[in-house]
Amino acid sequence: MGFIRRQEERLAIRFLVWHRQRMNLVVPPLSELQRQACRIVDEAHRIARKTGGNVISIMKELVNDLKKQ
Repeated sequence: MGFIRRQEERLAIRFLVWHRQRMNLVVPPLSELQRQACRIVDEAHRIARKTGGNVISIMKELVNDLKKQ
């Protein structure tokens, strides 16, 4: 795994933790956060390739979508 990919996943974890704390929800264990972050980054890259969008802004949108589920 490359340096940038690891940084994106770490950022996604921080987004997830921040979002759950903001919503007063229980923060899951790190292993679960890593799994979710990996999925978010994969999806953000797929969307960015398809639309030409910014990966970071797409990741923020995906985290926001998680709260709606």
